[in-house]
Amino acid sequence: MSEVRDVIIIGSGPAGYTAAIYAARANLKPLLFEGMQPGGQLTITTDVENYPGYPDGIMGPEMMENFKKQAERFGTDIIFEQVIDVDTSSRPFTLKTDFNTYQAKAVIICTGASAKLLGLESETALMGRGVSACATCDGAFYKEKDVLVVGGGDTCMEEANFLTRFASKVTIVHRREGFRASQIMLERAQANPKIHWRLNQTVNDILAGEDGKVNRVLLENTQTGEKEEVATDGIFMAIGHKPNSDLFTGKLDMDDVGYIDITKGTYTSVEGIFAAGDISDKTYRQAVTAAGMGCMAAIDVERWLEEQEAS
Repeated sequence: MSEVRDVIIIGSGPAGYTAAIYAARANLKPLLFEGMQPGGQLTITTDVENYPGYPDGIMGPEMMENFKKQAERFGTDIIFEQVIDVDTSSRPFTLKTDFNTYQAKAVIICTGASAKLLGLESETALMGRGVSACATCDGAFYKEKDVLVVGGGDTCMEEANFLTRFASKVTIVHRREGFRASQIMLERAQANPKIHWRLNQTVNDILAGEDGKVNRVLLENTQTGEKEEVATDGIFMAIGHKPNSDLFTGKLDMDDVGYIDITKGTYTSVEGIFAAGDISDKTYRQAVTAAGMGCMAAIDVERWLEEQEAS
């Protein structure tokens, strides 16, 4: 058992690294666990063009490496370990990894959320090369292009409508004829002349051209089993996100999907535990908002620790 840290940060995306930067500058000597995907979702993103301060854009992995270097510069201890258990029942909080046990007066959870994918090998291989799970992030790359959107819920309808601002044609691929989407969102998509429909179909495979980028998909009819290759410039997965919150099930208040509830900034239902980024944000899910929440969490921790010492 090592010494009790002022704050431990779980997760290393924009929220985690920004929280570390602010906590370190406040002389809280933060310890950050990178987890199994250092840098978070941005490490599977190629060009990032919508983050302020990068007028020419930047590659996602490079951006996260810059975040990490800045956190380290101010004194953050960064460990490549996965937290497997957190005892939230008493303070200081006890955190366990596969190798060690740690204690902290405060914890900031920045474990993010993962986009739900179809599970195809080609989907993972071509992520950032024509496959995307974020229309807001990547839509601008598809001006006057032909794209597909996979899904049937409100997220799908919202993403499809957003993509029509850029793409010349957007086709929704859905495995059934019925939709989970709310009536108002469905009607809005149906009324958009740029949106087309391929119902009772699933994506069997995603194929690339000689340039290594998506240029067609293999669709399969769920009723007849018939397969068809369809040309496309890109495919967006819009089948939802899963917050990476299993570690805190039954320990913190969260919604029925698994997003951690926060009140009063980044405070969770357990005093001394804070949450920032996609783990608690089901609305925006952007790097810039995650970073902003990371800043908020660090400031919340600093002020909360001061209150504890004063009481």
